[in-house]
Amino acid sequence: MAAPEDPRELLRKNAQWAVDVESAEPGFFTQCAKGQAPKILWIGCADSRVPESVLTVSKPGDIFVHRNIANQVHLEDDNILSVLTYAVWEVGVTHVIVVGHTHCGGAAACCAAAQAPVATPPSTPLERWLAPLTAIARENGYTPAELVEANVREQVANAAKTEQLRSAWEAGKDVKLYGWVYDIEQGRLHDMGITVTKDNFASA
Repeated sequence: MAAPEDPRELLRKNAQWAVDVESAEPGFFTQCAKGQAPKILWIGCADSRVPESVLTVSKPGDIFVHRNIANQVHLEDDNILSVLTYAVWEVGVTHVIVVGHTHCGGAAACCAAAQAPVATPPSTPLERWLAPLTAIARENGYTPAELVEANVREQVANAAKTEQLRSAWEAGKDVKLYGWVYDIEQGRLHDMGITVTKDNFASA
């Protein structure tokens, strides 16, 4: 099925969706307006093929979300740090999931850049954003598929280093940090088995 090209088509679909939801679950939107209390923060890629609510069959209010190119957790990025702060300390999230995916354009771009005979300083916002991942690809000679998993491991490790999560663990909050990969060809999520908790974060 072709993706909609006219934004007005999105408005039409939204109107029908709102009618359908209210019919199936009267009062749903009124309840949503009262506030949110999701227990899951999803840190994923901006790729249009990985919509967290769709592929997990979740409703509005179920998942707190942060998405960017190649699901990065940069320790100097106020955007993601503010999301972590708000999610853990205000919303009450207890599960933080870093989710990469197969056929990631960001990973492919990093692998291509890593093949350049001479490393040049990143000159565009996208190159600067992906520079740490490009360095990982260059240092290890990863293929794009290998880099996807290595990237998830790296971003979980970065998240575990943030003051937002470390202070939560030190305060005794039972927040768990996971690394998952979504296989686009199969439509399946896979747990990489690299979970970090308040009991093992010191070694993360």
